[in-house]
Amino acid sequence: MIIVQLIHNTLSIEGPLVIAEVPRALEEIERRLQAFKGKELDVDLSGVERIDSAGVSLLDEVTVRAAHRSITLRIRHVPKHAREALKIFSSRGRMEPTGPKRDTFFVRLGEGVVNMGRASLDFLYLIADTAYFSIVGLVNKRGLRKGEFVNQSVLIGMNALPIVALISFLIGFILALQSAAQLRQFGAAIYVADLIGIAMTREMGPIMTAIVVSGRSGSAIASEIATMVVTEENDALKSMALHPVRYVLVPKIYAITVTMPLLTTLSVIIGILGAMVISITYLGIGPKPFFEELRTVLYLRDVLTGLAKSFIFAWIIALVGAYYGFRVRGGSEGVGRVTTASVVASIFWVILADSLMGLIFYFGQGVEY
Repeated sequence: MIIVQLIHNTLSIEGPLVIAEVPRALEEIERRLQAFKGKELDVDLSGVERIDSAGVSLLDEVTVRAAHRSITLRIRHVPKHAREALKIFSSRGRMEPTGPKRDTFFVRLGEGVVNMGRASLDFLYLIADTAYFSIVGLVNKRGLRKGEFVNQSVLIGMNALPIVALISFLIGFILALQSAAQLRQFGAAIYVADLIGIAMTREMGPIMTAIVVSGRSGSAIASEIATMVVTEENDALKSMALHPVRYVLVPKIYAITVTMPLLTTLSVIIGILGAMVISITYLGIGPKPFFEELRTVLYLRDVLTGLAKSFIFAWIIALVGAYYGFRVRGGSEGVGRVTTASVVASIFWVILADSLMGLIFYFGQGVEY
């Protein structure tokens, strides 16, 4: 049974200071503290027979309550067994846990540069592997799935045709409608054919097709590869001496390289047909004058420029999707995260590449064609 006594400036505790005695001991000590009028109080533990973690917590709580009353508590005459328990269980004198240290601006900047360098190096490795296995795969079919090129061509190209056709028709239709409203004021309605022909061939056809394919097929590439990484299918391929880039990515590279220019060509044609609908119904220009004007303004250079862009866009979409897919971390949440990131990144790089190629192809040409 625990005994608590207050004699002058000394609070003595005797008996077993264990969990069963803690409630009564705390009540007795609290009563003694209320009656104590001094500023310093010694706690004598020489009579404590046993003490456990609950008893140590009691002493910590008493110290806190005494501090609230501006009483300085000093624990004295601690037996050896009690000293060991206090050392193990007492929270007094230990530092409060602090939050993570906030990095400085230059630390964050340096870390960002290092991460960007590592990411760029990984992307270059992926490009090198893809280029090597794509060239090798043309002469050596070992390690490639039979019929996968046709399957991927259908998934990437054929299945994307309806949405590409619809968007291209609407783009050509709206561009012609907005342009015709201004050109007819100057008696230059026939130049709608020039504007739409050049715009669709050089810019709108390739870039709108790339954006649609990026959101549709680029995300599918990223999610498929990311799922394979999460489910350890890539590790299984490696254990069978099959390189994941050659087995998974190379057929997609072949398919998107072939189908992207075809989709771009169809996008240009359908966009021009959408503009022709406006020229017939709104401007009263028949199909023959429309195509005659279009023939005079379009050159082979314009067509080749659009096709060259489609090849570059195709490789960007496939490589960016694969890069994010192979870098997935975590489970299903990570798959969704890299899929979204791949779409955003591929659209960004497509637009950036279009801007750079626009400078390369058109710089110094002036306005004459």
